[in-house]
Amino acid sequence: MNYRAAKQFIMKKLRAELSDKLRYHGVHHTLDVLRMAGEIAGNEGVNRREMALVKTAALFHDCGFVKNEHKGHEMVGCQIARENLPEFGYSEDDISAICGMIMATRIPQSPANLLESILCDADLDYLGREDFKKIGQTLFEEFTEYSILQDEQSWNRLQVSFLSSHQYHTETNKALREPVKRRYLEELKALVATYQ
Repeated sequence: MNYRAAKQFIMKKLRAELSDKLRYHGVHHTLDVLRMAGEIAGNEGVNRREMALVKTAALFHDCGFVKNEHKGHEMVGCQIARENLPEFGYSEDDISAICGMIMATRIPQSPANLLESILCDADLDYLGREDFKKIGQTLFEEFTEYSILQDEQSWNRLQVSFLSSHQYHTETNKALREPVKRRYLEELKALVATYQ
């Protein structure tokens, strides 16, 4: 399994093919998820092979956005992984594990094992970080760009609903991110309570 070559391939593809309209789901998001997946996996004690699989899944998890559609991008990402990873020495089992991780990130998240839990938590790590508002703003801009949402009140209501139902899956993020996420939820609930 040649992780470095796979990384080089997918980063080149993302840089060339992702739309500028993707304010949140851009290369910066993939790199953030990659970094956090590595950190969480390290804290959760995975072995070297599992680390390579998690990091590969992080790199490919949103590559389906090259089709410039939000709906079904995970399935497209798996297709891209299945078509390309064999040439980098990934086995069928490796690719199935990677696709399992990618599909687990669909909302609502549904991880079935530790590696899937790690990728899910890495994908939404920012919900419990200090850069929550800054990153959230880019998702709001993207949603308005794609006419998924029209205004800030709808966005804040969506955030309250999403944060209320979201849960972290790894022990790492339950400890590190959950308390901060709860604080943001309370702030947003107070704001939404002021709306007519």
